[in-house]
Parts: sequence; C-alpha cells; structure tokens
Amino acid sequence: MNEVIIGIGSNIDAELNISKMLEILKHEVDVLKVSSFVKTKPIGIINQPDYTNGAVKINTAYNREELRTVLKKIEDDLGRNRNTPKFGPRCIDLDIVVWNHEIVDEDYYTRDFLRNSVGEVT
Repeated sequence: MNEVIIGIGSNIDAELNISKMLEILKHEVDVLKVSSFVKTKPIGIINQPDYTNGAVKINTAYNREELRTVLKKIEDDLGRNRNTPKFGPRCIDLDIVVWNHEIVDEDYYTRDFLRNSVGEVT
C-alpha cells in the first residue's frame, strides 16, 4: 500500500465540491484523515473568489500514475474546466503532495497553507 497526502483546493461551490470529492474518493481509496480547511487568497489571477484549501491522507494500492488518473477523473466528473488559465477559478483541484513520506509537489515549500494542511494529516 502507498501512503499519500493529496492537496485539495476549490473556489467554485467549494463546500459542496469538496464534500462530493471526498465521497467519490472514499470509493477509490482508503481515506485515513482529512485536514481542516482554510480560506486563502488566489495566486496569480487575483480577481476571483478566495480558495478553500486542505489535504487528505489516504492509503492506496494504486501507483502514482494510476492515482493521478483517478484524481483527474474525479476533477472531470465534478466539472473541472481544463481550458481556463492555470491559476483561474476551479471547482476542484487535487494534487499529490506527499508520496510514501516523500514530498513530491514543490508548492509544499512555498505555500504555508499547504504545509499546515499536510502537517495536520501527517
């Protein structure tokens, strides 16, 4: 089994989309712990709603590529529009941050809210 921490972000119907995402995720992997959620200001494109961010710790038999595919499908199923700008609004954003105790997302080092959320579920 692989122990993974996934970063979560949303600024379109965040409460609803994060709740739906967690329900879907529970059917795919073993959800161990969910962090609290915090509001953060957008990065890059500032003329948009604040984000709701957090993290979830899971165990999974999927390898990294398989899990990445599962996460992208969840994003797509919830209506993620991949034609918007990189830092534009999104209904859900799921990123693998820690893979088997190794930090694999460089954003961990530059975003306090991400470090704090990861720390909550570690």
